[in-house]
Amino acid sequence: MSNPAVRVVELSSPFTRFAGRLLVGLGYEVVLVEPEEGDPTRRELNGDAFVHWHAGKRSVTPASPRELRRLVEGADVLLDGTPDGAPEAVAGLDHLVHVRVTPFGTVGPRSHWQGTDLVVAALGGMLAQVGDPDGPPLRLPENQAEQLAGVHGAIAALLGLRARRTGPGQLADVSAQACAAAALEAGTLAYLHEDRVPGRPGRVHPLVPHGLFRAADGYLGGGLGGSPRMWDALLAWLREEGAEADLAEPRWQDPVERKKYQEHVFEVVQDFAGRWPKAEFAELAQSRKLPWASVDLPHEMPGNPQLAARDFFLRAGGRTDLGFPFAFPEGHRIKELDVPERGADQRLLREHRPAPQVPAASAEPARPALHGVRVLDLTWVLAGPYCTKVLADHGADVIKVESLGRPDPTRFAPFMHLSRGPHTDPNTNGYFNEVNRNKRSLALDTRTEDGIAVLRDLIASCDVLVENFSATVMTKLGLGYDTLREINPRLVYVSMSGMGHSGPRSGWVSYADTVSASSGLTGLTGWGPDDVVGVIYGHGDIVAGLQAALATAAALEHREETGRGQHIDLSQLEAIASHMGTSLLNPVEPAGNTDPRWRPQGVYRCLGADRWLAVSVRDDTEWARLCTAMGRPGLATDERTRTAADRAHHADLVDDALATWARTLPADAAAELLQEHGIPAGAVQNGRDLVEQDSQLRARGFYVRAEHPVAGAFLHEGPPIRLTRTPGGVRTAAPVLGADTDDVLREVAGLPPERIRELRECEVLR
Repeated sequence: MSNPAVRVVELSSPFTRFAGRLLVGLGYEVVLVEPEEGDPTRRELNGDAFVHWHAGKRSVTPASPRELRRLVEGADVLLDGTPDGAPEAVAGLDHLVHVRVTPFGTVGPRSHWQGTDLVVAALGGMLAQVGDPDGPPLRLPENQAEQLAGVHGAIAALLGLRARRTGPGQLADVSAQACAAAALEAGTLAYLHEDRVPGRPGRVHPLVPHGLFRAADGYLGGGLGGSPRMWDALLAWLREEGAEADLAEPRWQDPVERKKYQEHVFEVVQDFAGRWPKAEFAELAQSRKLPWASVDLPHEMPGNPQLAARDFFLRAGGRTDLGFPFAFPEGHRIKELDVPERGADQRLLREHRPAPQVPAASAEPARPALHGVRVLDLTWVLAGPYCTKVLADHGADVIKVESLGRPDPTRFAPFMHLSRGPHTDPNTNGYFNEVNRNKRSLALDTRTEDGIAVLRDLIASCDVLVENFSATVMTKLGLGYDTLREINPRLVYVSMSGMGHSGPRSGWVSYADTVSASSGLTGLTGWGPDDVVGVIYGHGDIVAGLQAALATAAALEHREETGRGQHIDLSQLEAIASHMGTSLLNPVEPAGNTDPRWRPQGVYRCLGADRWLAVSVRDDTEWARLCTAMGRPGLATDERTRTAADRAHHADLVDDALATWARTLPADAAAELLQEHGIPAGAVQNGRDLVEQDSQLRARGFYVRAEHPVAGAFLHEGPPIRLTRTPGGVRTAAPVLGADTDDVLREVAGLPPERIRELRECEVLR
C-alpha cells in the first residue's frame, strides 16, 4: 500500500465517486460518508453501482455535523461533491486539501446550475462532436463527463498533497464542464485556429483516415493508418484477396488524393472488411501491423486475452469488475476489494486522529504544485503530450524531445494541421501548440549513437520520463527499464503504449479509435445494437493522458515516501476500460441519450440550425417543475406520466411534449428557464459557443491568450483544476522546434559549448 498514513474523506456525488475509486486504487484510505439511508448508489442497479464506485472504501454515517467535523479534522484530503462545500466541516482547517468537484465550478454565474452527465457533456462541448451530421448529438456512454471530472479530482488531490509538503493545504476547484471542454481534441481548436466549426463526423474521424466499419458479425474500428507503410500494407492485403478495385492505380499513392476522395476509398475497404468476422479481421490486420480492432461490448472484455494476461480485472463483492487504469505501486495489482456495509467503520468517528502538521505559508509567492519536477517528454501526437501538458500546466519543467528525423504528425502532417496560414510550417499547427504549451523543445535525433548518449545524460538529471512508443522501442534503443534504473534509480518512468509492455497483444498497433473499440466505449456509443455510431475523436487518447498524469503524480508521492522511482506500465486500453463504469457488472446495450433511472432524459431540437437542448429529469418533483415551465402543469398529474415508470411506458407522449415546447425556443433561453426551475438543462455547445458565448467559462478565465513566436497570439484551453494557493496555468506558448536545445543541453545534460557545436555539425541536433 502506498501512503498508508494519508486519509481521504469523501462526500460523494456522481462527479466525485470516480476520484475516490481511483484513490483506492492508488492505495489511499478513502472514507465514504453516507447518509442514514445509505449512499444513493446502494439503490442503483440493484446495488451494482455501489459495488463498482465504492468497493474498497470505508463507510461511516455521522450522526451530527460535529461527528463529521471530527472526522475531517484528522483527514488529509476532503473529496467534496456537496453543493455548498461543507463549510462547517472545513472552517479553519489549514492542513486540509479540500477538493471540490462540481458540475460548473464554485465561482461564476452558473456555479449554482444543476448538472448531470448529459447536461455537462452538452455545455462542455462533448455532445456536439458525436453523432451523425444530420441527426441529434449523442452522448458518450457510462457517464464520461462525470468520469473526466473524477480523474481531475484525483489529480487535484495529489497536487494538493505535494504542495502541502512546502506549505498549508488549499482548495482545489474542479469544474466538470471545464474538464469536458479541455478534452475535445480538435473540437474547439478548429475554431480557434481556423475559424471553423466541424460538424458531427458520424462514423468517420474528422482529421485522420479512420472510422467505424461493418464486419460480418458486428463492427470494426480502424482505417488507413498514418504512414505510407500502412497504406502499402493494406493495399497489398486487398490485392492478395482480389478486393483492391481501383485502389492499385498510381493516383491513390498520394495521401492528399486519398483524403480528398476518402469516401470512395472507404467504400472499397468496407466491401472487403464486411466479408470477415470482426475478431478474425482484426487479428489478420494486426499481423500486418495495421491499426484495426474489433468493436467489443463490455461483457466481451473478460475474453480479451490482453486484459486477462495483464490481470486487469478484479473481484468486488464476489463478482468480476473492471480494474484500475494502471498497476500501482511498483507493478502491484489489486485483486480483490471488499464492499462495506453502511456504517461498517463507525469507530473512525470516535478515534482521535491528530491533524497533520504542515509548514506555514511562506511570504514568498507560491509556486505551482509541480515546480522543481523535471520531465523528459518523448511523446508525440495526443495521448502522451496530453499527459505532459497537465504536468507542465502545474509547474513541471517539461523538455520535449523531438526532431526532423522523427517528426510529430501534429507538427508536420498536413491532414492534422490547424492553422489560418500554410499547412507546411511545423511551428504554426494549433493542434501541436495546444498540447505542448509551457514546455521546452530539444531537437535531438535519437536514431544516432550520439543522440542516445545525450538522452542518457538527460535521463540522469530528470525526475520523470514519459513516452508513448510501441512496446519494444525503448528496449531497442538500449533504454529498457533496467537500464533506466541504473542511470537514475529515482526516475519515474511512465510508458504509455496502446496495449502495455507485456501480454500477447503488446505488439498491436493502436490508435485512439482502436483502443476505444476494444474497451467497449465504441460499441456502446449509439442508438441501439444495430445502430452504433462510435466515438471517433480522440477521447481514448485524452483519458490515457489524464491517467498517465495521475500515475506520475502518484509515483512522485510514492518516491517522497520511499526514495524509489518506478516503472508505470500504462496500457491505453486499460486506461479507457477503467472508465466503463458499471457496464461489466450490469451489462447494457447502446441506448442513445437516455438514462435507465431518469425520465425524460434526452436531447431536443430547438429554434435555429443545429441547435439542441439537453435535459435530465431526475425525479417526480423535477417533472412537475418541467411541466410548469412548459406551460402544461396538467401533464404532471396525468396518470400516464406521474412516475418515472409511467413516463418510461409512455415515452413518446413525454418526449413529444418536450420536443414540441423546445422547438419554439432558442436553446440558451430554454436552458435558462429550466435552470430557474431547478431542472438540469443546457444547450449543446460547439467550439464557437464555448469560446464566444459561455459566460461560465469566461468568468472562470478558462480560455487564456498567449503569444507564440511564429503563430502569433491565440487562445488556449486552460487547466480545469484551479488550486487557490499553488495555481497552475498557461505561462508560455508552445516552443518553436528546437528553440531550447542549447539551454537544455547546457543546463540539464551539462554539455560544454564545444560538444554542443560538434553535435550540431554532425546533425544530431536537428
